[in-house]
Amino acid sequence: MRHLLLLAGLVLAPLPGIAQGVVTERNIGATLAAEAVAAAVESCAGRGFRVSAAVVDRAGVLRALLRADGAGPHTVPSARAKAYTAASMRTNTTQILETVRTNPAAARLPDIEGFLVVGGGIPIRAGEEVVGAIGVAGAPGGHLDDQCAEAGIARIRDRLG
Repeated sequence: MRHLLLLAGLVLAPLPGIAQGVVTERNIGATLAAEAVAAAVESCAGRGFRVSAAVVDRAGVLRALLRADGAGPHTVPSARAKAYTAASMRTNTTQILETVRTNPAAARLPDIEGFLVVGGGIPIRAGEEVVGAIGVAGAPGGHLDDQCAEAGIARIRDRLG
């Protein structure tokens, strides 16, 4: 009986370093998300690329999606997966791709369900805190998707707090 009480006490005792109670997290709002995808699609359209852009919140949940006229149907899930990957890993998908290529320990990252490890996904930060991510798909190269995603973030940067 004494061991049972000791075990119950350990289980119920607060653990140092673990948040207690309600957790407050900052996320990108719907209005900013919609503006970011519109700016990303506009940026690519101005260069002749028909893309889709998606913004997810810090947990990878879709907040906004825009598919340009004429963009391929595959660009919709690709943009969302790039945004999800960037939000989940808290880094650019281009950087993740380079890590996968150069670090054997990271070779299985592309196998994670929902991940797409190609250029075009960029975290959206409020200061140092990731509050979401944007993914762009459909330009002829991940570096071009990155540029359009950056344009989306640039449009809203001054309102990210």
